Amino acid sequence: MRTTMKHLLAIMTLLGSAAAAGASGLEVMVIANPSVKFSAVSSEELRAIFLVTRTSLADGSHVEPVVLTSGAVHQMFVRRFVGKSDAALETYYRSMVFTGRGLMPKAFGSDADVVNYVAKTRGAIGYVSTTASLAGVKTLEVK
Repeated sequence: MRTTMKHLLAIMTLLGSAAAAGASGLEVMVIANPSVKFSAVSSEELRAIFLVTRTSLADGSHVEPVVLTSGAVHQMFVRRFVGKSDAALETYYRSMVFTGRGLMPKAFGSDADVVNYVAKTRGAIGYVSTTASLAGVKTLEVK
């Protein structure tokens, strides 16, 4: 019973965060290093990039996922484009590392840190809120 109550409280917290994000008009924007030749990416490609099952784009160029560590934008991105909860994605990444099939993506605590890393790192793709400053990066349309 206690575990069920904890799960219910966790779900209510997540729903509350998502509702607050939606009510505030908070949206997610996918960004990339200017070396990424594409201006659009399919939601399937984006999911594969962030699940680390795809490390290059159709033209053969290397891509590197960059994530936020937490927050409403992170939760919104993970649910919408990766199809997992934050906890499930963390578990997924840890299992990739444990089995030697991949590495944890670079993770940052703020939009500014994600933008800064993506701007400096060839092939980097990340996500930020639509209110973030985008100096040195380009935005990608998600189809």
